Amino acid sequence: MREEQLANGETIVMQLRTHPKKVVKPILVLVLLLAVLVALWTVPLPVDEIVLWIATLVLGLLGLAAAVGPFLRWRTTRYIITNQRVAMRTGVLTQTGRDIPLYRINNVTFEKQLSDRFWGCGTLVISDGTDQPGMVLDDVPDVEAVQRTLQDLVRQGTQLSDD
Repeated sequence: MREEQLANGETIVMQLRTHPKKVVKPILVLVLLLAVLVALWTVPLPVDEIVLWIATLVLGLLGLAAAVGPFLRWRTTRYIITNQRVAMRTGVLTQTGRDIPLYRINNVTFEKQLSDRFWGCGTLVISDGTDQPGMVLDDVPDVEAVQRTLQDLVRQGTQLSDD
């Protein structure tokens, strides 16, 4: 989030990207495809060289298709917590965003599956008491610390409005 997108007096407290685990699977697919390509070219096969080049081209395109999409989604998904709101921005060609003002938040929960505990991330669910479903932030790094920070900000805002 850029400075010109902030309201007067608003400051960024945390700016996060989804956990890098999102790109591990595409990287493994690329490594596997590379191993297949090396095997195609090193193991003597009874096929013409043009067939090997076509297979190389097809595998290369499959690898790019498998890796580029998830990588771009990972690069373009951001979670921003300011002293006034929580914002989620995502999208490669079309950017989508959702904001929840801190004063509307009534519940912040997290979930960590077994694999999330291994990677050190989790899912944060922010409820705001409206008819809309809660904001779900997937694969938040150090999700418990983010939850505590967010709860502290909500509590500070509540105390300021009570004064």
